[in-house]
Amino acid sequence: MPYDGGGSGMSNTRLIFVLGGARSGKSSYAEQRAAEHGGDVLFVATAEALDDEMADRIARHRADRPSDWFTLETPYAVGLAVLDHPPTPVVLVDCITLLASNIVLTLPESATQPAANAAVLAETDELLDAFEKRGGTWIVISNEVGMGIVPPSRLGRLYRDALGKANPRIAQTADEVVLMVAGLPWHLKGKT
Repeated sequence: MPYDGGGSGMSNTRLIFVLGGARSGKSSYAEQRAAEHGGDVLFVATAEALDDEMADRIARHRADRPSDWFTLETPYAVGLAVLDHPPTPVVLVDCITLLASNIVLTLPESATQPAANAAVLAETDELLDAFEKRGGTWIVISNEVGMGIVPPSRLGRLYRDALGKANPRIAQTADEVVLMVAGLPWHLKGKT
């Protein structure tokens, strides 16, 4: 029987937010949680192959994912793209980090921090709105940017600060927030 989405008032609706630094085990943990849930999984990839290294990385990730998962590759308007896809019980979004980067890179060079924040938060709100409308279990991945160095470039700071606004917005909505450190999950909010 096809999954009908369920809506936000249903008990099957859950948002799991997985944070961590680069190479902290976020994706592996999120994929394990999605597989444990059972049923169809929609894997939403936000990466763009802008160079050969990234193209190779995307190809490796595609090959590593279970072949029975649905894959949706969309660098922008993720919430709308998910709503346009046939419903699945699990949606895994990998990741807000690249989504925020994609958005900031579309802004003019003269963009201000408030403009960058607004653009990234608009995308974040669209994603959270899709979660509310769609229902199911959503697992959303992002980098925790609050523990790193201050980026030396203006563009890097715009990005870091905008992502730093998006992460708390998602965490406030999430039923569960997990911080990955050296491959180990720390439950910051909720726990299964």
